[in-house]
Amino acid sequence: MSEGGRKVAGMSSATYSYLRPSGLADGGLSLQTSGGVAQRAAAAARPRFFSGFVTTAEPVAAGLLAVAEVARTRYYQPLSPRSLDPVVTGSRDRLRFESFSGCCGVYARMDVLPAALDGETPDHGTTNVDVNAPLRTALARVAGSSALRLDVGPDDLTVTTMHGSVVEKKVPLPTRWLRGFAEVQVIASRFDPRIEVSAAEAAAFLRRAASPTDRTVLWVVPSGRSLRLTSRPVAGAVCLPGQGRLAVLRPLLRFATTLRAYGPPVGPGSAPVASTWEIETPSLRVSLTLSPEPSRGFSGEGAVLTALATDEAIADADLISALLSWDPTVDVDALASAAALPADRVRAALTQLGTAGRVGFDVADAAYFHRVLPYDAAAAAKLNPRLIGARQLVADGAVAVTDNTARVRSGEETYDVAVVDGAPATCTCPWWARYRGGRGPCKHALAVGMVLTGDREAVPA
Repeated sequence: MSEGGRKVAGMSSATYSYLRPSGLADGGLSLQTSGGVAQRAAAAARPRFFSGFVTTAEPVAAGLLAVAEVARTRYYQPLSPRSLDPVVTGSRDRLRFESFSGCCGVYARMDVLPAALDGETPDHGTTNVDVNAPLRTALARVAGSSALRLDVGPDDLTVTTMHGSVVEKKVPLPTRWLRGFAEVQVIASRFDPRIEVSAAEAAAFLRRAASPTDRTVLWVVPSGRSLRLTSRPVAGAVCLPGQGRLAVLRPLLRFATTLRAYGPPVGPGSAPVASTWEIETPSLRVSLTLSPEPSRGFSGEGAVLTALATDEAIADADLISALLSWDPTVDVDALASAAALPADRVRAALTQLGTAGRVGFDVADAAYFHRVLPYDAAAAAKLNPRLIGARQLVADGAVAVTDNTARVRSGEETYDVAVVDGAPATCTCPWWARYRGGRGPCKHALAVGMVLTGDREAVPA
């Protein structure tokens, strides 16, 4: 965990403060929060989202350690461990803990399910929690029938006296995490379940995983009751980019009942894609979503840009935001009916809300879920420079569209964007030549799409 509000080099960040360090005492785990939003305790400066015991202490402790370990790890170009604090969300029937790796290429989440919670119903809200070195040591000692109590967001305050002093921790939450949350929910919403194996097969598979620094992109296919690795994609395969990134799941194997893998459709010749790997126990689920390549962070994938490029998505997001209830999952069809909007516009609005951290996607439930972070949707453009550049090109009148081609004047250069079925496709710019659409559209294609749909409002730089 970072001390004293230290900024991470090269990142903008938001600073949080804690009343005191998290700790384990008297059989209870007290997770200190930085405050947040809670429905029942909206007036409280530091609301509680949950107070009670967990019925399976050891698995929950191991899962929280796994999420915290991802937060402090850089899988690509490893550096000294850096601990950033997991985000916790109360959602009526469960608690969710989330984090990104230091390189932003691994998204980890633990869902503590209703069967594991023995206390008041979790309140609705989101904050980040302090998981420091002493707490990690304490969690590692939880074993067997140990009791474990979760108090997320206590109301008390430590005061400095002659016998001690108030401990106030400040940690940065990088905007890369916010961008990562937005990208992951769009990418994961396209996943389907592809693989499911027993705990025994999961153990055999994960124990073969290479070291965390392994960068090989492999593919996994079912082979009878087990799994087989291959270097080339085939129909039904799940991409495994950097198999060593799954090593953090190994401590959970002794509690596991099932290993599942999720991914998009692939076939021979497919490029590397993201995937989700999930360990399930009777009381919780822990999942890792891996970026398409170990060198790629989710914050730059560009999956949200097409949805954000329309003015109607911003207006629709305001309407959908007002209609959102705090159910454990978000029903897209119900929202579409209530808002009198097509389902695709509701999904685009959810993407817009995702840029403010308000929406995530759960591949196990195949549904969106609520999250509240201290950002608003107005920050979406600032977090996506290509979107700013595209709107500036439109405002400057730099886009000229014909039937099958658009010419875009960008600085001293002019690029041609192919128009296929009324939508921008390829571009002659260096970005397209490098990524071939694999990192989302370039700003020239975005600008052409805005002109084609009539969304011409410019966002000031």
